[in-house]
Amino acid sequence: MRATGVFREDEVAVALELFDAPDAPGAPDGMGYRFVVAELAGNVAGYACYGATPMTLGTWDLYWIAVDPALHGRGVGTELMRAVEDAIRAEQGRMVIIETASKPSYDATRRFYARHPGCREVARVPNFYSIGDDKVMYAIELGGAR
Repeated sequence: MRATGVFREDEVAVALELFDAPDAPGAPDGMGYRFVVAELAGNVAGYACYGATPMTLGTWDLYWIAVDPALHGRGVGTELMRAVEDAIRAEQGRMVIIETASKPSYDATRRFYARHPGCREVARVPNFYSIGDDKVMYAIELGGAR
C-alpha cells in the first residue's frame, strides 16, 4: 500500500490492521472483512478488501484495492475487481459500493473505476475528506453473469 504513494500513513495502518485481523484473509465470521490477493511470480501484486454492508440486503462495500505501481496497466486491478464481483455474486450479492477521494492523487483511481464495466459514479459529497477533497461514490449492480 505504501508503494502506491496514494494512501496516507494512517490509512496504511488501518489496511494492515484489517489484513492481520484474526479472521483474515477472508473468513466469513468475525469482523466480516474478505480479501482477494493477486500474486505474480510468488510476490503480492495487489489485493482487495471487501465486505457485506451492514443492514442491507445484498449490498457490499469495496473497502480497499491496491496494486503494485510497477504493475499498473497490466490487468491486475481488473482481475481483482472481477474476483471480488464473482465472490460477492456467489454470496447472492447484488451491488458493490466503492468510495474514493477526489483529490488529484486519486485521478488514476477514478479513471480505473470509470472504465470498469458496469461501474458508474452515483454520488459526491463535497469536502468530505478535507476542504476540496470530495467523497466520490461508485456503484456496480451485479445482475447475472458478466
